[in-house]
Amino acid sequence: MDLASESERREFEQMCAQYPEIVAARREFEEKLEKFATGQAIRPPVGVKDRFLEAIGNVPPSVPSSNQSKIITMEKEKSPVRQSGGSRFLAAASVILLVGFAWFAYQFYSLKGANTELTHSNNELKAKFTSTDSILQQIVAEQKVVSDPNVTVVNMVGTQAAPKSSASIFWDSTSTNVFLVVRNMPKLPTEQQYQLWALIDGKPSDLGVFDASNEKVILKMKNTKKAQAFAITIEQKGGSPSPTLQKMQSLGKMSQSQ
Repeated sequence: MDLASESERREFEQMCAQYPEIVAARREFEEKLEKFATGQAIRPPVGVKDRFLEAIGNVPPSVPSSNQSKIITMEKEKSPVRQSGGSRFLAAASVILLVGFAWFAYQFYSLKGANTELTHSNNELKAKFTSTDSILQQIVAEQKVVSDPNVTVVNMVGTQAAPKSSASIFWDSTSTNVFLVVRNMPKLPTEQQYQLWALIDGKPSDLGVFDASNEKVILKMKNTKKAQAFAITIEQKGGSPSPTLQKMQSLGKMSQSQ
């Protein structure tokens, strides 16, 4: 209908090539527009056709002045009818085009919006699946670690500074692998992190930092060949070369037999 810009036309044609539902919507719109225009057509008054044919076909070339006057009078009577009917038709057609274009634009952008929502929902499902799959892999890994006969489990309990904090250490003294499972530790400000330490012959050894957001997920920490105890402190983000004992959150000691 020449109501869209060239870029809008190209975009619409591209959408039609990709989505059959848009083509179906366009076809439905065209059929409705045609039916509406046909139903609203204005019929000319009865007798106009006969008078018009009489005026152009039955009058001799040389017309007496009196007859000519009658012809002029007839044209004057016919002119308002044609102008009035034509004006009403043009007005109705303009309204139809405006309504039709608005309806079509609504359908087009509704389909476009629905496609955007579907894409967004699909991306969300993919993200949830990836997250769920990652957690499942962590659970499987934890089960493998727990069932390994060479793994020693050290339960870490809260200190006086944080009595509710708890975690578990899975230490394989053969491979020196150390795994940590956070049980209950509050989230820290963004500028702070938890840090795991191994106490070896009375001296602390850094085993890495972690966040409380990793709660109940097994974490691979740094390896250690020896350890008499494990401790968790709160340090600045990135860790510290030595533990801040005043901020010790959890502690777990090896049994004397180990």
